[in-house]
Amino acid sequence: MARIALMAAAAVLAFLAMAPVKEVAAKKWTVGDNKFWNPNINYTIWAQDKHFYLDDWLYFVYERNQYNVIEVNETNYRSCNADNPIANWTRGAGRDLVHLNETRHYYLISGNGGGCYGGMKLAVLAKKPPPPSLASATSIENSARRAFAISGFAHQFVLPVAVFAAIGTMWEAVLLVW
Repeated sequence: MARIALMAAAAVLAFLAMAPVKEVAAKKWTVGDNKFWNPNINYTIWAQDKHFYLDDWLYFVYERNQYNVIEVNETNYRSCNADNPIANWTRGAGRDLVHLNETRHYYLISGNGGGCYGGMKLAVLAKKPPPPSLASATSIENSARRAFAISGFAHQFVLPVAVFAAIGTMWEAVLLVW
């Protein structure tokens, strides 16, 4: 019985250690950082050193009574044409999120208050996340090895617990008979 408990505990530890690890977590980008979504900011420069991936979020903070966030096609992005938007991300509070839920280009402008002409336009490409790096693959392999090493010593922990549980069960059975 204790041997079965030991084998089961080792199997569970090995399974947990081999579970896939998602390396790239979605990121929430505050557009413009601490300058937010305002005119007279070059958002092309803001975005140039950033990598946007599938399931990231763009967080727009702006004056709700003056500006907005709409998605347009590339032609309308270049000409600051807010007619026939693909999507209107404005929710009215001046705190809007755009979910990059497809791998593609997103063209976002402010269609209100001349914001686009003042530079309030952002183009980003949402890409697939990169594969796990060699370092993270090594980390996964090392955690699996640690789990197997721990499972080698599991008898020091599992066996006493199993014995304790068996004694408790027998004691309970003895008390029920009396």
